[in-house]
Amino acid sequence: MATLKKEDPQVAKLIELETERQKTMLEMIPSENHTSPAVREALGSIMTDKYAEGYPGKRYYAGLEYYDKLETLCIERAKKLFKVPHANVQPYSGSPANMAVYMATCNPGETVTGMALPMGGHLTHGWKVNFSAKFFNSVQYGVDEKTNLIDYEAVRKIVEAAKPKLMWVGATAYPRIFDWAKFREIADSVGAYLAADIAHIAGLVVAGVHPSPVPYVHIVSTTTHKTLRGPRGGMIMVTDEGLKKDPELAKKIDKAVFPGLQGGPHMNRVAALAVCLKEASTPAFKKYGKQVVKNAKALAEELKKLGFKLITGGTENHLLLLDLRNKNISGSDAHIRLEKAGIIINKNSIPFDPNPPFKPSGIRMGTPAITTQGMKEKEMKIIAGFINEVISDEKSVFKIGQKVKTLCRKFPLP
Repeated sequence: MATLKKEDPQVAKLIELETERQKTMLEMIPSENHTSPAVREALGSIMTDKYAEGYPGKRYYAGLEYYDKLETLCIERAKKLFKVPHANVQPYSGSPANMAVYMATCNPGETVTGMALPMGGHLTHGWKVNFSAKFFNSVQYGVDEKTNLIDYEAVRKIVEAAKPKLMWVGATAYPRIFDWAKFREIADSVGAYLAADIAHIAGLVVAGVHPSPVPYVHIVSTTTHKTLRGPRGGMIMVTDEGLKKDPELAKKIDKAVFPGLQGGPHMNRVAALAVCLKEASTPAFKKYGKQVVKNAKALAEELKKLGFKLITGGTENHLLLLDLRNKNISGSDAHIRLEKAGIIINKNSIPFDPNPPFKPSGIRMGTPAITTQGMKEKEMKIIAGFINEVISDEKSVFKIGQKVKTLCRKFPLP
């Protein structure tokens, strides 16, 4: 950062401090990861300088020969990796991507359905404070109160009564595998578009450790960071099933993204995404994805041995959701205490949580970032011990913080 240090030492210093923080703390928020140097180089490239409104071969500005080639390359890599006939790589992030799906498939006021936020769903799947509930008639489904698992028959009854135009499957705090085939049966019973939001699990799908929704759903939306380990951004894909249902669906998605919702795409991000997709196509990435799940399961088992209560009793993906009520500490207090010890997780509501969102009963954690650093099952046992000691004894924060730094230095950032 020689130039940045000279031109703006304040910003350069903050970046240096954040780099040091990431080097010495355990990044365990399941929606976060560490990108490769190649992804960061593409993201910080000169491709950020120019507008590229439109799509390859149909732009509104001149001087875009290499941008067309770049976006085409990125699209082809996405199509090959996820085995889909159409991909749009322009969405700025996951929420705008989902907004484009609504715009392509629904008119304002029509009925939509998705998992409720307090049950583990996402804001954009129809939660009451979000555009998806303000502009559409949102009917939400949840999980079983005893098992905290999706009750597919209960979902079927809700959907058959509501008859939504669009049905979402996906979550931010659901630690189990989705049964895409069952959701497709339910969607077909009312003729709904079925959209899979795989923002959290895209990398796991690519690695083959979570079933792909592509053979069953009509639309796939995703972020491009999280388990996919790319730059922050979004992507929308249309499947063969989607084109069977609506031959114009791919065109509708593209028109919804531009000019419907966005202007010029961030082509530096598209460049970084192209790099990420190439990385995700390698055997090394498949090995990484498998280790993410192995680590999450190992961490879950160790925490259970230490008396922690896990929502659904464990995990099948990259994340864990813990109910801390038996530990006599709120999720927000645990979040703060763990951060002081260098363990970065987030406070999180649990299904049917009796407490408010800012003082929830649970915490959420995951293994994507620490797996990127090379940690394995052995380290998960150590980390579970750290978490237990900090939660059990506030006085242990400094001691555990030093141990966390020692552990992190053995596993450098990419």
